[in-house]
Amino acid sequence: MSKQARPSEDAGTVVALERAREMSERAAADAASRLAERAAAEGLADVSYTAADSPFGSLLVAATRRGLVRLAFPEEEIDSVLERLARRVSPRIVQAPAPLDPVRRELEEYFAGRRRGFELPLDWSLIGPFGRKVLRVTSAIPYGGVLSYAEVAAEAGSPRGSRAAGNALGSNPIPIVIPCHRVLRSGGALGGYGGGVERKRWLLELEGARQADR
Repeated sequence: MSKQARPSEDAGTVVALERAREMSERAAADAASRLAERAAAEGLADVSYTAADSPFGSLLVAATRRGLVRLAFPEEEIDSVLERLARRVSPRIVQAPAPLDPVRRELEEYFAGRRRGFELPLDWSLIGPFGRKVLRVTSAIPYGGVLSYAEVAAEAGSPRGSRAAGNALGSNPIPIVIPCHRVLRSGGALGGYGGGVERKRWLLELEGARQADR
């Protein structure tokens, strides 16, 4: 007749098995991370992505070999963002922080008030022809400055295209870095913003734009 294990021995076994499972999961996650980093470093992935801290919460940032291609606010569904990147750019996507270290560093400096302009290469793959014109004009708006939708449209070559310019700004896939928050309605009203009006106001106040209090 076998001797039954005492309750304390059973509890000890459960704890040991739980620790072994946690160690195994941690090792698997570390291995996956190393594999992703290697794939990114060796050019086996077309898109790398990771999280970046911000005053609004965790941002998703993604880049190709050309440059930063996407910045998503916390409320955007990660799966949807990655699915669109897979369809529009490439399905070879890996989560790899190292290639995006310059992006995270410049964002950190910007949010801390130590950076007035981004020096990151950009990938415009997600932006259509007219959108590129609008967002290139927007990229040239200096820190602390603003333009109206009408002014941006005119500089993009479409003086009567304020609404189309607004649509292009609203679908900007790289907000903050391409500073669409610096575009206001005629008269100085904030207007819309893909990241929310309060976030737009916050960014303008960070930069010291006079219109931020309207």
